[in-house]
Amino acid sequence: MKGPPTMTAAIHLSSQLAVNVLDARSLLSAFGVLGVGVVLFAETGLLIGFFLPGDSLLFTAGLLCTGTAGSGLTLSLAPLLVAAAVGALAGSQCGYLLGRRAGGTLLARSRSARLHQGARRAEELLERYGYAKAIVLARFVPVVRTVLNPMAGALRVPVRTFTVWQVTGGLVWSLGLTLAGYGLGSSVPNVDRYLLPIVAVIVALSLIPVASEVYRSRRDAKTKEARG
Repeated sequence: MKGPPTMTAAIHLSSQLAVNVLDARSLLSAFGVLGVGVVLFAETGLLIGFFLPGDSLLFTAGLLCTGTAGSGLTLSLAPLLVAAAVGALAGSQCGYLLGRRAGGTLLARSRSARLHQGARRAEELLERYGYAKAIVLARFVPVVRTVLNPMAGALRVPVRTFTVWQVTGGLVWSLGLTLAGYGLGSSVPNVDRYLLPIVAVIVALSLIPVASEVYRSRRDAKTKEARG
């Protein structure tokens, strides 16, 4: 038994508007290129955005620019690259300014264990590798790229230093992942069938720079102990 036309239309509309913020395809279907900029801004600039799927969103968006994903949704590459870069860079700078003004207050109010763990890792990166390397590396680590920006502000990292290196890391991360998706979608037929494992590989690869730095620092520490 069907309900009144108005009720049926309302149910249909609500189903169309439902968005899974953890799913890249759902976000792109609902908001398109503009959504990429907004999500990256929230993920890198606002602590509440730490759970958003930045890596998979960029890669999937690049893939959808090829028109070969079979989802019926095609994005334009040039506007996508602009939205990705603007969202990532503006978000990071906003997070830094919030941290500089509010210090650790915003983080202290959060009850998320994952967020606090990310904050500890971000602080370790800054102390261990120095500002430049830490700011660039953090872009490739989920959660850490969210909390490092306000941590840098709270720790009074010089504005110019932060800006130069967050722009460098932000462009490499946002444009690199987007173009990787575009390149793979252009060269591999029906690549969307393997999207989930590909995204998992991309995330794993993004952790290599940090893992490499950790290994190198531990090796150097052992070498110093042996010589001492």
